[in-house]
Amino acid sequence: MAKRRSERVTQRVTPGVTSYRQLRNPYPPMAQFSEDQIEAIHQTSLRVLEEVGMRVLFPEARAIYQAAGGVVDPETMIVRLDRGLVMEAVAQAPASVTLRGGEVTGDVFIGENSVNFGMVAGPPHVSDLERGRRPATLADFEDLVRLSHTYDVIHMQGSATEPLDVPVPVRHLAMTYAQTTLSDKPVHVYSRGKEPVADSHEMVRIVRGLTAEEFVGTPCCFTVINSNSPLQLDVPMSRGIIDFARAGQLMIMTPFTLAGAMAPVSLAGALAQQNAEALAGLTLSQLVKTGAPVMYGAFTSNVDMKSGSPAFGTPEYVKAAWGSGQLARRYGLPWRSSSTNACTVVDAQAAYESQMSLWGAILGGANYLMHAIGWMEGGLTASFEKVIIDVEMCQMFAELFRPVVVDEAELAFEAIREVGPAGHFFGVVHTLERYERAFYSPLVSDWRNYGAWAEDGALNAAQRAHLIWKKALTDYVPPPLADDRRAELDAFVARRRAEGGGAIDD
Repeated sequence: MAKRRSERVTQRVTPGVTSYRQLRNPYPPMAQFSEDQIEAIHQTSLRVLEEVGMRVLFPEARAIYQAAGGVVDPETMIVRLDRGLVMEAVAQAPASVTLRGGEVTGDVFIGENSVNFGMVAGPPHVSDLERGRRPATLADFEDLVRLSHTYDVIHMQGSATEPLDVPVPVRHLAMTYAQTTLSDKPVHVYSRGKEPVADSHEMVRIVRGLTAEEFVGTPCCFTVINSNSPLQLDVPMSRGIIDFARAGQLMIMTPFTLAGAMAPVSLAGALAQQNAEALAGLTLSQLVKTGAPVMYGAFTSNVDMKSGSPAFGTPEYVKAAWGSGQLARRYGLPWRSSSTNACTVVDAQAAYESQMSLWGAILGGANYLMHAIGWMEGGLTASFEKVIIDVEMCQMFAELFRPVVVDEAELAFEAIREVGPAGHFFGVVHTLERYERAFYSPLVSDWRNYGAWAEDGALNAAQRAHLIWKKALTDYVPPPLADDRRAELDAFVARRRAEGGGAIDD
């Protein structure tokens, strides 16, 4: 089996570029804080868990903490955790995880210096230049899954939008079905209740062709757990931690902390609270199942103190990302960050805020960038045009990771001698031999002079991206799925729909 999986065919790539499936960041991560300062943030986090505690709304989660030595106040539902308990539990978490993919795209390794880009997840709206901003439908969701499968610089799925035309009890069935049949990249599953999670796990198991026992030992899908900052774990999030640990699937513990609103306005204070919440969730996972796959997630930004609105792609966001990467490495865990912006339209601000977020995450050493593709309006909208622009930005970073060769041929002395003073290098053998891989081949960027651009319709980046995503959907080819697996999947979904789907936890 191992040999067969290592010989998988790499997903088809954008014409003119090489594979972007297995990216490694060759650069050392940036450090926002000194080691002493990181230790101070760490110690403050442990003090928060010991003296202030986390309010945990799910009784089973409180019982698990208490059985391990946590102090539980039954009236307030606050759980206080000894630092020794926390650090012993977190030390059991694995330093990396490999998510099982399909036969086309292959597995995804998360850890060390790997870099993986993922789709936006969760917006209730979608937008494009033709139809504008509108409530998302299942058809929109399916098209976004198709686009995510098309570009190999997108490594993992995301629940790219919320299909509001599908009833909530069966929505998870439609979303997981689309992710498992229209793509074979690792699947994102929302933790919204025991039944929806169990249904989604079963669907992923069927498509990957695993037995129930094999599924528990093979991470294939992932969830994101957001604590309710400040310092609270609600019922579906607590249950999600427990269910994913028991199923052996990846849990990304991500406090959503906005400095000045749900966390202290100071960067150090915001990170201390973020870290306390992350450690509490990671501890619960390891108490449920030692060695359960987890990831340290960070989503600390600031708010506009004039309006109270979330702000993204800010200098504070970048500093928080660098600090979060340091904290994740302190615990020896893979780290999830994001690419975000607060823009309502695909314009220059959307690009530079996203670019700032990308630099913060990548220079900080992130292993997984959620929301790297398609995020708009602070996460309220998924934009089809932004999907394409973000793909290009991620491809540029992929090219940045490519090592630069320095040898006699690449130093090009003979080419320099051939051209001599006042010549040019367009037609020399050295250039022609390297033409296709000499420089990045742009997906959206239009590197021409004004006259050529104007004669060709004078399209801006968003307009070019609009044409590209429409063509990509026309050219889309679904991944293969064995007939017996599809039949089993269809039968399961039909049965669960007939039974009413899954209850959502309050």
